[in-house]
Amino acid sequence: MATTARRSLWARFAHRFSQDVTGGVLMIAAAILGLAWANSPWRESYAALSAFTLGPESIHLDLSLSTWAADGLLAVFFFVVGVELKHEIVAGNLRNPRQAAVPVLAAVGGMMLPALIYVGVVLALGAPEMLHGWAIPTATDIAFALAILGIFGRGLPVELRIFLLTLAVVDDLLAIVVIAVFYTATIHLVSLIGAIAVIALFALAARARRMRWWLMIPLALVAWALMHESGVHATIAGVLLGFCIPARPLRDEVEPRTHQLEHAVKPLSAGIALPIFAFFAAGVTIVGSDAGAVLTEPVVIAVVAALVIGKLVGVLGVTALVTKVTPLRLPDRIGIRDLLPVGFLTAIGFTVSLLIAELSFGSDEEATSGAKIAILIASLLAAILAAVTLRLDARKARSSDMNEDGVVDGESPLIGDRPVED
Repeated sequence: MATTARRSLWARFAHRFSQDVTGGVLMIAAAILGLAWANSPWRESYAALSAFTLGPESIHLDLSLSTWAADGLLAVFFFVVGVELKHEIVAGNLRNPRQAAVPVLAAVGGMMLPALIYVGVVLALGAPEMLHGWAIPTATDIAFALAILGIFGRGLPVELRIFLLTLAVVDDLLAIVVIAVFYTATIHLVSLIGAIAVIALFALAARARRMRWWLMIPLALVAWALMHESGVHATIAGVLLGFCIPARPLRDEVEPRTHQLEHAVKPLSAGIALPIFAFFAAGVTIVGSDAGAVLTEPVVIAVVAALVIGKLVGVLGVTALVTKVTPLRLPDRIGIRDLLPVGFLTAIGFTVSLLIAELSFGSDEEATSGAKIAILIASLLAAILAAVTLRLDARKARSSDMNEDGVVDGESPLIGDRPVED
């Protein structure tokens, strides 16, 4: 009886936190709690909690709780991202180059222009020492973006969600590459080779006749620890482990293992890992400082402008250019006008942007805090603009050929009609 009750409780938890809206709302609440506590009369207790050290010193894992959240729990989120990427590349929207081309190119434009705007602003404001933060405004937060779309995009074609998901997944892939290439200071080759070897063993275990949790979980933990020791950011291990999962059904399986593991791990990511990370990452103390001076810091102006303006213009501009001068077109039922809210959604750069902010400025806590404040401001502004433009878009009449490819668009569900699977 007790076992059945526990299974029922887990099933309800998994169902609830597999939904975009629930996970996004919980992460927002956790971020608000962290920010409020860090600026309350009890902010010293928040700082003490963030700095509390836990873990075995002998293997260099005596880390603060905030570091465990950024390096450890966030690896769970990146594992889910890796699984989603693997499925999309092998059997999903990224499988067909022609179908994937527009959102992929939009993702590239939505990363390049914000980086250029950031660099231009910090140089124009005479702060070249802030250049190392150029990648902060390049990332899109999948969880937040899909949550806002799920709440305010009701009545819009479901293809818009697929377009956003594809764009955001590519965005995250490129952000992962940026972290691995530009934010890795020293590489310990022996540990890196060891991590790759353990990941290879994990890949073999993932393709076995039956997936054995008692083997795969320890292998994943060892791979993460070795990647952390190697100097490469430990979350990269999560992505590589996710890529190891087969994306097509094996033997007599009904669904691919990418779906099986996504359904198993995504609730842990959305319900536990991301909220805890948001709680620690968003806890920037601004009480007692000159708020006006902070908001005029070059890094703040650069990040806000790059996210809100750069993302929007990058996504919209590249998409408009590609669909006008090449044979490539948007998916059925989506027009250029629908990408105005999508551009704002991609400017919600919460999770990965906060991570890159922590990696960008080393011991310069003032610059790191300024970057985090800017991310919070830009993400809030982008979320509000996205919500407004989504509702306006949903109220407008739609033509029979929204993507202007000369073929009447087919029928498909609308966002909010029924649960949408990734």
